[in-house]
Amino acid sequence: MPGADDGRLARGHRALVRAAVESGGATVASVFVNPLQFGAHEDLSRYPRDEAGDLRVLEQAGCALVWLPDVATMYPPGEATTINLTGPAERWEGAERPGHFRGVATVCAKLFGQVRPDRAYFGEKDWQQLQVVTRMVADLLMPLRIVGVRTVREADGLALSSRNRFLTARERTVAPRLHAALRQAAATLAQGTQAAGPLAAARDSLTRAGFAVDYFALVDGPSLAPLDMPRTGCRLIAAARLGTVRLLDNVAVYEERNRA
Repeated sequence: MPGADDGRLARGHRALVRAAVESGGATVASVFVNPLQFGAHEDLSRYPRDEAGDLRVLEQAGCALVWLPDVATMYPPGEATTINLTGPAERWEGAERPGHFRGVATVCAKLFGQVRPDRAYFGEKDWQQLQVVTRMVADLLMPLRIVGVRTVREADGLALSSRNRFLTARERTVAPRLHAALRQAAATLAQGTQAAGPLAAARDSLTRAGFAVDYFALVDGPSLAPLDMPRTGCRLIAAARLGTVRLLDNVAVYEERNRA
């Protein structure tokens, strides 16, 4: 069961569907723009929607069934339960967007209950979301496995996202610098360097390029706890605004070293 909850399927979402189809099971996709994970100052109406296009793409990708619930189905009047999380949900996106992961966890739990998948596929681009959902499923003993799918990128390294369409032409030429900064910092950290210097240099280079950096951090992969030194399973995560668009990306430090 691949999930796409930000409206209008991007190529990254199609990669989730392909991974599910290639696993050999019947694939179900959910498409739902989830109001519960939007903050007070985030524009739900701005998110793109293209139901007919989504259905066409999913059919072509080999999806067997699409679940397209409306808001009344997902959040009927009088309901009294949401899921609040600690652990991997507490920092980074959890701090920048209060209530966001409560919305993510609640809608995922509902979708898992409705569809009853054996596996659910989430992209590594939203690394923290992947860890939050994985932790929720383990803690609540849900009978399914969460599968992470590698980030899909443009040729210049920019992580695919439905938000990229809002970049101006000039911003689009600058946007790949976020991934480049992550790669450069990862290469330095993989040599066993303390995190403070490379992280500060990356933030400075992105600021000079025109980004407003929300965070650029070295963390433990599963828990998202900040680290002072790289270690096995660590991850570099970043969020930065470029114009009106907020970009997220991440890389695995030692994976980057092994590619070099």
